[in-house]
Amino acid sequence: MDRAYVLNGNPSSTVVGFLSISSGISMIHTQNLVKNCARTPRLVHSFGNLNKSNYSPFLSRVFRSNCASNQCMRSQLSRSYCSTTSEEISLEKYMKIRTILDTPKEEMIEKSVEIRGWVRTFRDQKRFAFINLNDGTNLSGIQVVLDSSIDSYAETLQQLATGCSIIVCGNVVESPGSGQSVEVQANHVKVLGEAPGSFPLQKKRHTLEYLRSIAHLRPRTNSIGAVARIRSALALSVHRFFDEKGFLHVHTPIITASDCEGAGEMFRVTTLLPEEQETGSKSVKEEIPVDKESGKIDYSKDFFGKSAFLTVSGQLSAETYACALGDVYTFGPTFRAENSNTTRHLAEFWMIEPEMAFATLFDVMENAEALVKYCVSNVMEHHKEDLAFFDKFIQKGLLSKLEKVLDQPFARVSYSEAIEILESIDSKRSKKEQFQFSPKWGSDLQTEHERYLAETHFQRPVFVYDYPEGIKAFYMKSNGLADKEKETVSAMDLLVPGIGELVGGSQREHRLEVLEHKMKQLGLEVEPYWWYLDLRRFGSVPHSGYGLGFERLVQFVTGMENIRDVIPFPRFPGNAEF
Repeated sequence: MDRAYVLNGNPSSTVVGFLSISSGISMIHTQNLVKNCARTPRLVHSFGNLNKSNYSPFLSRVFRSNCASNQCMRSQLSRSYCSTTSEEISLEKYMKIRTILDTPKEEMIEKSVEIRGWVRTFRDQKRFAFINLNDGTNLSGIQVVLDSSIDSYAETLQQLATGCSIIVCGNVVESPGSGQSVEVQANHVKVLGEAPGSFPLQKKRHTLEYLRSIAHLRPRTNSIGAVARIRSALALSVHRFFDEKGFLHVHTPIITASDCEGAGEMFRVTTLLPEEQETGSKSVKEEIPVDKESGKIDYSKDFFGKSAFLTVSGQLSAETYACALGDVYTFGPTFRAENSNTTRHLAEFWMIEPEMAFATLFDVMENAEALVKYCVSNVMEHHKEDLAFFDKFIQKGLLSKLEKVLDQPFARVSYSEAIEILESIDSKRSKKEQFQFSPKWGSDLQTEHERYLAETHFQRPVFVYDYPEGIKAFYMKSNGLADKEKETVSAMDLLVPGIGELVGGSQREHRLEVLEHKMKQLGLEVEPYWWYLDLRRFGSVPHSGYGLGFERLVQFVTGMENIRDVIPFPRFPGNAEF
């Protein structure tokens, strides 16, 4: 059965197509093909391949642009912005730029597509205009070619500028230039949102520090856009890894009454502070309830009936589910009120925290190594363009560093052995070259120590385990050494080049009496942890877990130096903008 369609929505058009359906094969026939010079790009093949070497790139573009004047190829899907009449043929869906570029070229050539995005660069060359359009799905975007014969060409040029948003309907054609195998020959361009000359991201390089001041716009840059794609891919990899390992995902509370780390650097959550307009003639101080005996704020009158904080870790809550369901993990935001302005710390950050029942410290080391390798492997497979960008502009040698992560097993060394290594090298250095903080047994490793071990001595990621008990948290299992001054706990840190500590974990203390004794020694109130101690009272089992700082993982994979550049809206002392 044959049916006629007006291809450009104009009944008086001399180009009419007929859709013939025969043996399951659809073909478009045309009348007046010679007279109209095969005006639709999809029909150009009737006259041979215009992109063969016997045509110059310029002539190919000229011929294609003449054909582009017919707008019959616009998509009329429900999501399409390019259709103008209900009679136009619906050919292809809206496509993301990465999908176009990832699809084999032979499958895309001559396809009609609709793409949407933001103009990165724009060049007007009289008869032609060139747009680099980016929709965020890849680094390089795609080149769009506008010919002066398209509708409203002059008006469109006046609206086009770096930063404006547009919709393009056109055809995928072979690109005669270098860089990309295909480009889009535009049949129609619609400017959705203009960008005046005050747009902050003009075509020049901007410092990362400046971009932090416009965090709402910085995702449109190459570096931050690439970070966002890598971050998303890493998050997806984390969930896939644990799912494949049989872990359950647990959502732990953000508001808590427990200090997991025992450090006290927590953000308090309270409703006791009245708004100024609510105080009336009383001072704010008079409005806050105070316990008469202690003279301290009476938090029993607060919203939760006790002191409450933003969590520094989901570990304690995750342990409760691990001691019932086996292997679990939590992945969520955590908070620390540490007045630190370094490139390594944030007040709000994300943690990956698995907990494993019936597991030892060495089990979690195996798991952490497998997780890091899984994430790195996935990103290297699916985000080659972004990683090549980071390797070229952010951290030279990034790709070789990541390849080593996959090719070599992670090193392992006890804390005592690590201190011996550090003391030995420090003793051979001149005073000027020595570590800023002298390494000694009983002191925590500083960043300079961690990076020396990972970057110089082992030249790969390294686990340091069995730390002194005095520098670790109360919940870590004591190793029970005879020499109490040298007592250690079953704890580990994973140190990686360029970052230092990436992972911190331990075997949890599962013996009730030992845990209670440690808490009293540290001056922790036992009563708020009654539920945590119940895990040791009823069916206690050896169990272990770790925390992986997600932002540091993103730093490690991208080579970004400042942690504030790997999270969309960084929170740090003095800054809660956006």
